[in-house]
Amino acid sequence: MKRKAVDSKESPNAKRQKEPIPDYCDVEPCNDDSGAILWPAPPKALEDARNFLRECAASQQKVLIAPDKDADGLDAGVIIHRALTALGASPSSLDVHLVRKGNTIHDGEEKEAMKAKNPKYIIVVDQGSRPAPPVVDSPDVKTLIIDHHLSDEFPKDAMAATSSLLTYEICKTLHPNIALNCGHLCAMGTHGDLGNTLKWDPPFPNMTEVFKTYTKKAINDAVSLLNAPRRTARYDVITAWEALLAANSPKDVLKNPRLLSARAEINEEVERQTHTAPKFSKDGKIAVFRIHSAAQVHPVIATRWSKTNQRHGGIQAGHLKSPKLEIILVANTGYIPNMVNFSCRIARCARGRDPPVNIIESLKAVAALDETDLVQRMGESFARGHKEASGGIIPAKEFEELMTLMKVGEKPDPPPDGEGKKTTKAKVVEKSPQKNTLGNYFKKM
Repeated sequence: MKRKAVDSKESPNAKRQKEPIPDYCDVEPCNDDSGAILWPAPPKALEDARNFLRECAASQQKVLIAPDKDADGLDAGVIIHRALTALGASPSSLDVHLVRKGNTIHDGEEKEAMKAKNPKYIIVVDQGSRPAPPVVDSPDVKTLIIDHHLSDEFPKDAMAATSSLLTYEICKTLHPNIALNCGHLCAMGTHGDLGNTLKWDPPFPNMTEVFKTYTKKAINDAVSLLNAPRRTARYDVITAWEALLAANSPKDVLKNPRLLSARAEINEEVERQTHTAPKFSKDGKIAVFRIHSAAQVHPVIATRWSKTNQRHGGIQAGHLKSPKLEIILVANTGYIPNMVNFSCRIARCARGRDPPVNIIESLKAVAALDETDLVQRMGESFARGHKEASGGIIPAKEFEELMTLMKVGEKPDPPPDGEGKKTTKAKVVEKSPQKNTLGNYFKKM
């Protein structure tokens, strides 16, 4: 007798198809009044930035490039370095400033360090933006900020433009060699920030030739190596900068011995720290992991826990699934003394929700529950970055206040009577009419 085929759509045990994860290329870009796409930034802002770079190169004066410490910032910085030299700037007139561990570009000691190098021009790349005094307090210094982080406020007296691939889009029209020699840098930096599954669909630039020349594996492995030194307790970002500046391709980066040893060090520390079990906010929206490490592994762990099909210490990250869960938060109490560095990512199960999860808004909403001056005490480094990947650096005491506002570790309130309770039918087992049972058989024996 043939069995009747079961319709998988009707079967309760049918495997549920995965919901597609939105891609950055799918986001609708802004348009101007005429309907033209404003990507990656308004045309005037792009042209102003190009004119700034032309002026830098023509002046033959000291230019200070201040990139962020991650792969995205370093790649953008090297693109600018190559653009300026292609325009005729002397390499000896170009210098780099890398922010110290735990600092931001806006800290006083960083401003003094930049001023001491006596630049005529400063180009700040991928450092985030906030209301602040001039980057360097001197009327003779001109500053350009290239950034793509979410912000409506910028330092005084600085030109600003925001978008993820802005540096490449600005520089590739300045000289014919830029697109040829910097395409892989654009790909590496973008994968470093937006992930290695990016589709590269319009309006993103066409990178077909880049990926014909260099495999995605080589590009992604190079990103991993470039990010490694800044994550170590040693924090030797200069190693990554010098390796990238000297490299002609991703393959050159893959051969650097210090980058390789730094990645091995970080991989070991990540494995050691990922065994931490989470606690949840009372509303179930935030999963909080606490670690204590001198290495900057909290963003890596947050990213891992936000993905599925990965195992951490025998625990599968994909099991963090809940209709309530939205955010993975990893807090590191050992990176900077008396401070807590924390990183947030959107949980895999929360991607594609409508309305979409906005980490920055969620963090600020929690802080707004405070009736004192907590927001002011946490400072400007709270809830910075992207809507999908945010975090902060705040004093330990204030962080604990934030956790109290989230009610981390508290049990959720029980549902009201009659709500959320499953009604179960008692299973009725009728007496079998069969008289010749196993029990009767053994009794006869």
